[in-house]
Amino acid sequence: MRVKKGDTVVVIAGKDKGKKGTVLNVNPKANKVTVEGVNVITKHQKPSAMNQQGGIINKEAPIDMSNVMPFDPETGKGVRVRFVEKDGVKVRVSAKSGKEL
Repeated sequence: MRVKKGDTVVVIAGKDKGKKGTVLNVNPKANKVTVEGVNVITKHQKPSAMNQQGGIINKEAPIDMSNVMPFDPETGKGVRVRFVEKDGVKVRVSAKSGKEL
């Protein structure tokens, strides 16, 4: 996977293009990621035993993984990812700066 939970990513397509955020959840089977503060939807929550109050809540919805790029703080932009083997372990490396992500 080129994007993992906890990574900082930048959105490259869609209504939230240009926004940065932290990956909250990754679903590799559906090829989706949930990013903090991106693709926020309003959900009408019905009162239940767990949520006594209910009401209208805002939450992040998943977006397609092809619409995000890992953010490289060294270059200040989104970068492509290469995989390099170091000491027998496969690691993710920025294609532009060569630094490990």
